[in-house]
Amino acid sequence: MAYLWDKHAPASSSPIASPPPWTLAPKMSSWSVSPRRIVLFVLATALVYSLNAFLLASKPHKPQRPSYLTEHLPYNSTVLPHAAFQPPEALPHRNADIVDTFASYKYRNTCNISSLDLHSPFAPLCTDRKSLLTAMSSGGRIGHDAPYMPRGCDFRWFSTEEICEVLSRFEKVIILGDSMMRHVVGSFNVLIRKDLGYGAVTDWNFSPEERQDCFCNYQFNVKACSVQGIFKTGDVVKNDPESLACPASTVDVIIEQMIRFPIPSDELDRLRALLPSEKPTRPYAFVFGHGLWNDLDLQATLDWLDTLLDVSVQQAPWLGPPSQPLIPHTRSRGRKSAVAAKGERSKQGSGFWPRLFLTPNAAGKEKPDEWLVSQGNKALMIFEEAVREEVKRKGVEHLGTWNMSIQSNKFDGVHLDLRGNLIKAMMVVNWLNMLEVEDF
Repeated sequence: MAYLWDKHAPASSSPIASPPPWTLAPKMSSWSVSPRRIVLFVLATALVYSLNAFLLASKPHKPQRPSYLTEHLPYNSTVLPHAAFQPPEALPHRNADIVDTFASYKYRNTCNISSLDLHSPFAPLCTDRKSLLTAMSSGGRIGHDAPYMPRGCDFRWFSTEEICEVLSRFEKVIILGDSMMRHVVGSFNVLIRKDLGYGAVTDWNFSPEERQDCFCNYQFNVKACSVQGIFKTGDVVKNDPESLACPASTVDVIIEQMIRFPIPSDELDRLRALLPSEKPTRPYAFVFGHGLWNDLDLQATLDWLDTLLDVSVQQAPWLGPPSQPLIPHTRSRGRKSAVAAKGERSKQGSGFWPRLFLTPNAAGKEKPDEWLVSQGNKALMIFEEAVREEVKRKGVEHLGTWNMSIQSNKFDGVHLDLRGNLIKAMMVVNWLNMLEVEDF
């Protein structure tokens, strides 16, 4: 009976016992997520990204122009009939042209300067350096201190971030000349420090009197603020790095003041010290300015330029190019024979050597009467036209500033205020932006 009972006993109502948890552990462990594994995954990802960044940084960076300069970008322009100027192209790279790029600058409201007060954008934009330099040299204003308008085609008004990118394409931008060229360097610093109040001067060591005398427009007053000007961006990096909007290692703009011919030997030594004998990873750009200290003597200016070109290519043979007549001509020793010149040029490099010559500002009403004949506006106009033709033969490009400055405010009849110098600096940035750095 016991057998039958056991055989036909009803099944137990209790659930079947589950396997012990440790028997499933090997299968589940491969899919589980633990804090330790999360940390290891994050560390591995960070290591991969760090290694990739290191390899990119160690690889020499080849400078490039933006795509709108190297590629054809078609657009449908809005044409307004009977309008003197057409609206700027509706393209991304022109966005900075139609807004006040100084809106975030220090002392913007106190100095009361907008970038739109200095430049009014229009279409078309210049597409090559020749048309750009011609347009910027031959433009004008509709009234005193009105926005400057180039003739025929427009130039860019870059944002500070764009200026930083343009300067980063060059190992060094060397500016050689007088106090007007020093003010170009000062204006560069205003733009890359985003400071309209003290961007051009060494405000980190100012006395209370200097902070009052060298503020806003008066940063370029040569009587009160000449020694306080910034001569190189390296001084900003050293003394006030937080004020620089660009990465410190990517910009290097410097002026060496060489005001007259003959050029003293110590000034030439300073130029040699700036130039490496071996080709750098990024190109050098040169901006020259000369004239007033030799009383607009054309031959003296050409001798001054020839001397600087000769010293530069002797110190840095990679500059070149061999087709450029770099052999200097001075009154004291005359011209070398064509055979000797050809032989000496054959030893020069064929590198990328961008050079720009700026002629002096127009004369203002405050210019002393004693200079009105030798350095007045007639003499300045003749000088600008002659220099343009002469430097072209030397492979040097030219930017005239007479048209830009004739209706500008000048402290002493010679030197522009902050507004005029910012326009001049922006025109130089436009030239730098057009240079074919990818050919270096």
